[in-house]
Amino acid sequence: MAKTMFKRKIYNQLLEWKRDSGGKTALLIEGARRVGKSTIVEHFAKNEYESYILIDFSIASKTVRELFNDISDLNYIFLQLQLQYKKDLHVRKSLIIFDEVQFCPLARQAIKSLVKDHRYDYIETGSLISIKQNVKDILIPSEERRINMYPMDYEEFSWALGDDTTARIIRKMFEEKKSLGDELNRRLMRDFRLYMLVGGMPQVVEEYLDSNNFRKVDLVKRDILKLYEDDFIKIDPTGKTSLLFHAIPAQLNKNASRYQVSSVLENERADTVRSLIAQMKDSRTVLVSYHANDPNAGISGNRDLGRFKLFLADTGLFTTLIFEDRDFTENVIYDKLLSGKLGANLGYLYENAAAQILAANGNELFYYTFPNETTRHNYEVDFLLARKNKVCPIEIKSSGYKTHASLDAFSEKFSDRILQKYLIYTKDFRKDKDIICAPIYMLPFI
Repeated sequence: MAKTMFKRKIYNQLLEWKRDSGGKTALLIEGARRVGKSTIVEHFAKNEYESYILIDFSIASKTVRELFNDISDLNYIFLQLQLQYKKDLHVRKSLIIFDEVQFCPLARQAIKSLVKDHRYDYIETGSLISIKQNVKDILIPSEERRINMYPMDYEEFSWALGDDTTARIIRKMFEEKKSLGDELNRRLMRDFRLYMLVGGMPQVVEEYLDSNNFRKVDLVKRDILKLYEDDFIKIDPTGKTSLLFHAIPAQLNKNASRYQVSSVLENERADTVRSLIAQMKDSRTVLVSYHANDPNAGISGNRDLGRFKLFLADTGLFTTLIFEDRDFTENVIYDKLLSGKLGANLGYLYENAAAQILAANGNELFYYTFPNETTRHNYEVDFLLARKNKVCPIEIKSSGYKTHASLDAFSEKFSDRILQKYLIYTKDFRKDKDIICAPIYMLPFI
């Protein structure tokens, strides 16, 4: 696990919860393994409370686990916790952390009584929390407030590299609809490509800062992918979930209008693996973008559960997953992406990065395809955002400004539904008539 304490935006959400809740709710933080949940919560506990107890249920003793079999005597439970962890608890001044709470469902169920007791504050962390076996036979407490934790975004990555200024300038320039100039844009794109290679998993970022060695960085990412592989086998011993996960790069590389399940799992279709896709989504390691059958402001109600694309929640892991069956020396992505010479056949890296950015900023992911009447290919809008009773279509390009046929065709088809059109690419900010063309590092501010 990462030892360095990186500045994370979720800290402000923790402060907001503590201030607004006043102990009336517990906070549940969901996120993929190794995303930094435990680290940030313990840092928060040290800063904001007189004392805290962290119960890591992945390693907690049988004695501690059995405390939650019967919660009729909370005084006894609190005394035992203080004895077991050698920490004093102070009324309304202490925090109890249920780390990896999925390993002890009864502790999660106890939240209702613990919050009602109101002596202490409670934060739960976990991954795979909603998987069926982790909620079986327990009553999910309504006193939970849930938030998601994502890998470090580009701004957090910049902070880790000691840059507290650039992201603020980028935001200001985007809001004022101003270009930065080609030279500055080239530097910022180089920095963003570095982020795409390293990714936002704290342990990987720490390795990059410590070693400045991509081979070592890649090894850490492979370790994390192996951890995810083990998790998938635990929740689905058939191995189908694992196969679906490992095929994500190949599926995106096909540039097809959907994830083609039958090409990965023989005799299976999207409808027959719906529960597996839900489990992958619940693991927070994967992002699911659904096809919008009717692209309008009520887009969430028009998703097609049988047509979807899958992305990795961390683009740094995605770059390693593409070549995971080969040695690092064969991973040409590091050299090509860092030098800005990424071929068109690897352009889906930018699409994955865009999916990660949009999801981390609270957007559900949708896309839209429709026939091109003059060719055999479909038009495709890579992402659709609902804004102010309208939609914002987004087209992603891995190179410079060329054409935007899909945006143009979409505009003709749904002109009265569009708030703003975006072309996200690698060149400097500009406007092309009614289309905003912005470099991908500006995407978080849309």
